[in-house]
Amino acid sequence: MDRSTNLDIEELKMTREQYILATQHNNLPRTENAQLYPVGIYGWRKRCLYFFVLLLLVTMIVNLAMTIWILKVMNFTVDGMGNLRVTKKGIRLEGISEFLLPLYVKEIHSRKDSPLILQSDRNVTVNARNHMGQLTGQLTVGADAVEAQCKRFEVRASEDGRVLFSADEDEITIGAEKLKVTGTEGAVFGHSVETPHIRAEPSQDLRLESPTRSLIMEAPRGVQVSAAAGDFKATCRKELHLQSTEGEIFLNAKTIRLGNLPTGSFPSSSPSSSSSRQTVYELCVCPNGKLYLSPAGVGSTCQSSSNICLWS
Repeated sequence: MDRSTNLDIEELKMTREQYILATQHNNLPRTENAQLYPVGIYGWRKRCLYFFVLLLLVTMIVNLAMTIWILKVMNFTVDGMGNLRVTKKGIRLEGISEFLLPLYVKEIHSRKDSPLILQSDRNVTVNARNHMGQLTGQLTVGADAVEAQCKRFEVRASEDGRVLFSADEDEITIGAEKLKVTGTEGAVFGHSVETPHIRAEPSQDLRLESPTRSLIMEAPRGVQVSAAAGDFKATCRKELHLQSTEGEIFLNAKTIRLGNLPTGSFPSSSPSSSSSRQTVYELCVCPNGKLYLSPAGVGSTCQSSSNICLWS
């Protein structure tokens, strides 16, 4: 017999011996005091486990009920929640909305049939910033005033975009066809006013008045004052100067009247002094330019009644 056959016989012997030993072990008498170990959870552990399972079940039911209640109250839908709707064009809010934190959007507009209202308990401020985050413009609507801080402020017409009002650091421009001041005190200017034309409303008087100082009108090519359908009246407290440095002062009217001029008188020896009533007078001029009236005679009587010039 070869070597492989011997190995098989040895394996059979070892298997037989193991079978005999196992059989003999099972036939041994069992001891009566053998200790038994039960399998499972009993006693207070089992009661605690059932309690925690019940508590977990109640918590899940409460959470589910709260979730359903929140969804119902907040009006959650597929498109959004409450007054908030998410559309292809952006976010749509219906009704009154409050924002407790800053809101960053690109554009805000209302529906075509409703106005856009921005309301605050204190003020509404709109800021504009550049790409560096620096403040370039600000509009504040408060309880006492509306303030705008910017380099240039413009108000344009809705039809053609024409500038109606503009203001910057250098000048203020009013582009409206008519500037109307309805205050009872009129318009008050602290410094000079430059304009090519000043006129009043139809059937209204035009008054240029300086209560405590002088009123000066200057122009390099002349000042024209015209009252087409009324009177022109210049009143002052002290002196009225009409001055022409190179030309002349031309008064063109049918009647030129100089009222309240002083009247000179002849000496008692003059033959004209016996006249009971004098109706014709001669206009005389003193060397200083003062005008006075002298009773007319056959010749000039200005020299005879020149005593007015002594008191001027």
